[in-house]
Amino acid sequence: MAVLSLPEYKTIETSCIEYVHPWNNSCTTATFELLVFAFFQSLKTYTTVYLFTLIMRRKKLTKKVMKETLLGILQSTIFLTTHSFGFPFLICGLRKLTGRFDKYSVSFWPSFLSSVVAIHLERSSRRPILCLYVTNVATETLFRMAVWRGWVKPIKFGETIIFTLSTTLLLYWFRSDVENKDSMFSALRYVVGRYEEGKSPERPMMESVDSPPPKRCKFQTNSSTDDNYSMYIIISNICHAYMVLIDGVRFQPRSPYCPHPHSCIFYSLQGLGKMLAVGYGVQLALRLVLSAKKILRKPSILFRIFFSDKVLNLGKFLGLFCLLFRSSSCGLRWLRGSDSEFHAIPSGLLAGLAFQFYPDSTAALYVMWKAFQILYVKMVESGYLPKIPYGTILLYCFSTAVLFHTAILEPQNLRPSYYKFLHSLSGGRIAVMNRECLDPFGLDTSKHHRDVMTKLKLNFKIVQSFLLSHRK
Repeated sequence: MAVLSLPEYKTIETSCIEYVHPWNNSCTTATFELLVFAFFQSLKTYTTVYLFTLIMRRKKLTKKVMKETLLGILQSTIFLTTHSFGFPFLICGLRKLTGRFDKYSVSFWPSFLSSVVAIHLERSSRRPILCLYVTNVATETLFRMAVWRGWVKPIKFGETIIFTLSTTLLLYWFRSDVENKDSMFSALRYVVGRYEEGKSPERPMMESVDSPPPKRCKFQTNSSTDDNYSMYIIISNICHAYMVLIDGVRFQPRSPYCPHPHSCIFYSLQGLGKMLAVGYGVQLALRLVLSAKKILRKPSILFRIFFSDKVLNLGKFLGLFCLLFRSSSCGLRWLRGSDSEFHAIPSGLLAGLAFQFYPDSTAALYVMWKAFQILYVKMVESGYLPKIPYGTILLYCFSTAVLFHTAILEPQNLRPSYYKFLHSLSGGRIAVMNRECLDPFGLDTSKHHRDVMTKLKLNFKIVQSFLLSHRK
């Protein structure tokens, strides 16, 4: 009879010099070099983040605000620096303590332990945000690992399904609750409009619009030969025609159960235009900033940037999402002769289909985890679930450990942008960590690492020669 047995427990006798820091024979010196480099890299990163946040919030630059910003930058820099040098420091420490490496001591446990220390150095208000981000990336990473092993298969339109279901749940809460304090509801309020928010006593219930549109005087053409005056008349007539058209749409019928001003058609089209412009503007601004050097070298690419799909798709998604949600909500109020928070379910499912214009896994997983987070908080507040002590910290540490473990042993399954982040933060040192000594674990780590470096266009030879030149 066959006997079931646990998977073979493999260990390797590789030294930390050979695996972790082949450019330097001293664990202390190698760790200190990384500490200094990571500090300045982290300082640069968080200075950009905090200044951008300051600009977006439009805060007045008082002494108090400047002091809080500087202290926040310093604290976050210390947090990320501790993460950076704590990881190799603990790898070396565990190697000296146990005398060997196993599959988890090469990355997972050192990363988990360094995360425990580092997250306590970060501001408590930022911990949930960091946890949400790394959990988002870790979820995608675990799914990629499962696909690579053949355990699951990718689902067609998977991002859209996740986004649609998660958004529908969030929209239902948005329509149900009197006070929605989470930042996600602020985003929904901006996208679908404040009139769709839940049943507050102050929520206005407008009457139908019966008054006719105002009469507008039409400009007459003039026989004057003055070109400027003729152009003025033409522009005035165009503006008049536009306003007549807008008034014709604005003063169409509206259900007495709709809380918004003006007609349902105008309300829906107004949302389409606003969010289309916002999405297009945001993507265009980002694209112009990221392509600034290319534009200076070749200005002719500006036209392509303005009308590229990458710039247009976010606007299409946001505009259509708002249009579908508003129009379907109004339609349900017309059909049922009442308003209800349950209208958010069919309207949310319909609006979520707009995500096909912007099928981004990061956005879909972010919305999903926000929905889980809010659901968990509601269940705890209702007494259905216990509050897990240090739950945010533990989830953050586990997710970060998964990401570092994958970056070392299975880089092909890690999100490329996250590997680039680790590469930049370590000054290329993570690329020079010797993957060949990890091949006995049976994951073809060295081969996949070379493929990732080639795919991401990270010049491995230059980084390696630079670091090996510092070997002592």
